Order: sequence, then structure tokens, then C-alpha cells
Amino acid sequence: MQIGILKETKNKEGRVAATPAMVADWVKEGHTVAIQKNAGINVGYKDADYIRSGAQILNAPKVLIQKSELIIKVKEPTLEEVDLMQEGQMIFCYLHLASMPALLKKILKRKITALGYETVELKDHSLPLLKPMSEIAGQLASLNGAFYLRADQGGRGVLLGGTETVEPASTVVLGGGTVGENAARVAAGMGSKVLVFDVSEDRLKVLKKKLPSIQTAISDLKAIEKAVKDCDLLIGAVLIPGAKAPKLVTQDTVEQMKGGAVIVDVAVDQGGCVETSVVTSHENPVVKRFSILHYGVPNMPGSVPITATEALTNVSHKYITALADLGLVGVQKKYPEMEGALNCFKGEISHKALKGIV
Repeated sequence: MQIGILKETKNKEGRVAATPAMVADWVKEGHTVAIQKNAGINVGYKDADYIRSGAQILNAPKVLIQKSELIIKVKEPTLEEVDLMQEGQMIFCYLHLASMPALLKKILKRKITALGYETVELKDHSLPLLKPMSEIAGQLASLNGAFYLRADQGGRGVLLGGTETVEPASTVVLGGGTVGENAARVAAGMGSKVLVFDVSEDRLKVLKKKLPSIQTAISDLKAIEKAVKDCDLLIGAVLIPGAKAPKLVTQDTVEQMKGGAVIVDVAVDQGGCVETSVVTSHENPVVKRFSILHYGVPNMPGSVPITATEALTNVSHKYITALADLGLVGVQKKYPEMEGALNCFKGEISHKALKGIV
């Protein structure tokens, strides 16, 4: 199969979808690989490294896309990239189409086979290709939240962990999954008071056992509203695989938060779980709305590209290899969880969470 690796285009997105070692494996298996010029530069991989592994370097994305049967990248394709794709071509990446109806429409119109990293789902409902990025995003959520609570960054001017004689700041985490667990662990490790909400009592028991210093509570809109009004840092970590995130915090609640408090909505790439959340970028990561700092960077792991690329490719390698070796039907037989990866096929929506988006 002809595999094409696109360079990331999002602001300050440093990750790359494949390492030179992966390319070498695919070439050894008989596949043809092309990679866009300087695609791995922010991770420390030079074009020469990919050439030694057997890849062809192409400068223009148009040529790379036209030559490829399977296109891989980290983040979703741009509208311009989709315009260059042909019916039946496969793309495998983080899609998050529920929050991008225009992209979804264009993929359907072009009849592209679109597979999402984030919707590969095992029998136990875990998400093997999303988990490593969620671990990173959760840790960064607390670290970035603590940073923007500083007065010189426009925040309240409080230290997350307090001091021996000053109470620590309060952190509320909405969602006890991988993002929420990592956010809670880092915030608690910095000395913050942490309250985690989740819909699952069993999950909260697991979290409490892992992190004895945190507080937990079953998700209830009234309880969430009260906790959010009193907190210094709010982290949105809600996920429904493939679907838009539910709005758990209203604008009215945000308006009643402490001035200079910080919201880090990790769910922003799925529409956000806070009504006032907006998509921001690594270049301009925060906006102030109703005196509250909103951090809404949708590609947070891109700021630690070496760690994030290694974590992603450790788990994506086998799926990409099987897709190239066996094709769409074959990869689903070998890895049944890849059935969930299929978002769009032959101009139709394939993932149930996307029904009704367009």
C-alpha cells in the first residue's frame, strides 16, 4: 500500500504520526511510504532519518495526498487537504468530527474513508489510541491551570498548593476518566484541594483508592454548580466517545465564579463541557470572559511533542500496520476495536455518535 504521512498544520503542533522506525517496518513489509518535508522536525527526526528508513520526502501536500492510498497524521485534516483527496482514500488520525460539522460534510461529500484514533474502542470501552494523549492532556491541564492562576498571567493570584499558613486553592474536575485522573493527580500533588465529579460510583471508588487525598462526588448539576462557583480552577474532562461533550456548566454559573479563576476545558475539541468555552491556540491560549480565564487549546499534547509522539506511536503502530497490510475489512477482523474507528465510509456516516451532526 502507498502510505502518506502529512505534516501537522495546527499552530505550534509538534507531533508527527510516524517515526523513522515505523517507516522502516512498513518498507520492509513491501509498502511505499512518502512523508511531507520537515514533518518530524519538532520531534528531532530529520528528513534524512526518514530517507534512511526508505521514505520519499515530498514538499507539497497535494502531491503526497495524490500518491497515497492511506494518509496518516495526528490532528484532523484541513478543509483544503480534504479537497485534495479522492473517493475511497483512507485517512487515519484524530478526527473529532462531532465538533466540526463543516469538515464532516466535506469528508462525506468527497466519499473519503475516515478513521478516527479517538473512536478505536476495546470491549471494555477503553480507548487505546486516546488514552496516552488523555494522560498528557490531564497533566497539562493542572500545570497550565496553576500557571494562569498567577496574577502576572491575569489570574486570581493564588498558589495552587497554598503554604503552611495559607489554604490551598480549590480544583474541581468534571469527569473521572483518564484525563480527570491525571489532572486530579497532578493538582493534588501540587497541594490543591481537589474535588472530582463523575457519573460512575465505581469509577469514583477507584479514584479515591488511587488518590486518597482527593474528594469525589457523583455528577449532579446542582452540586457541580455550587462547587464551580467556589473553585479557583475548573478542569473539564468529560468524554463521550465520538460525540459532542455535554454542557455541564452554564454561562450563568461561570459569571458567578471568583474573578480571575481559571477554566481549562480539555473537552473543547468535542465542543467543550462549559458553555462559555472557546477554542484557543498555543499562541494565544487564554481568553478572559466574564472575568474568568478560559484555556481552550484543542491540541494540548502538541506542546510536548517528543513525549506525545512516542506515547502515540507506541500504540498506533500496530493498527496502522494492520490497516496497510490487510485493508479495512482485514484490520477489523484482526482488531475488532477498529470497527469503532470508522467514522465515514462511501459518503455515509458510520459512527453512531455522529448521527444528526449534519
